[in-house]
Amino acid sequence: KKRTSISKKRIRKTIWKEKGYWAALKAFSLAKSLSTWNSKSFFVQQIQTLE
Repeated sequence: KKRTSISKKRIRKTIWKEKGYWAALKAFSLAKSLSTWNSKSFFVQQIQTLE
């Protein structure tokens, strides 16, 4: 088996890191929109308090 070159390794590693970064960014923005009740992709049922 031939050895994978360092440059190829580096390219693949950066792609993998980039994907993780975008996934984390999406998750964070979704959490932010859910916390501010501005989510368009999730339907969150608001609980009304009886006072």
